[in-house]
Amino acid sequence: MTLNAAEKLGTLLQPYDVILLNGDLGAGKTTFTQGLARGLAIKRPIKSPTFTLIREYQTGRLPLYHMDMYRLENAAANDLDLSDYFAQPAVIVIEWSQFISEQLPTQYLQIELQYLGLTQRQLVAQAVGARFQELLAQWQTALN
Repeated sequence: MTLNAAEKLGTLLQPYDVILLNGDLGAGKTTFTQGLARGLAIKRPIKSPTFTLIREYQTGRLPLYHMDMYRLENAAANDLDLSDYFAQPAVIVIEWSQFISEQLPTQYLQIELQYLGLTQRQLVAQAVGARFQELLAQWQTALN
């Protein structure tokens, strides 16, 4: 379900779209990103960027920048300048975005992944800004 829902969202994404993924460890954030990548026609395997912070995928319909800010929980997030990434015509997915909240753009789609069981997840989406309200409505239509 997570992969398919994310793949449908991936087909709707446009340049400069920012997706924030939040949830506990093991909730499915990287799995969700794998589905988004499928929707963007990215063929490369999507791996967690936990140790590299940012992985770049340039081969799909749009470039994808997959960021994992978990390791910045106790670090100075201000030392990491993300403005260059946000200025690129790409899709940006950020896991653990709460650790860089002061650097986030003012508009985005935030998705909370909640672990309900071994094979069950609940997705709760919140759109911030007109573009992302439209995207959320399109995604909800695609899921039905």
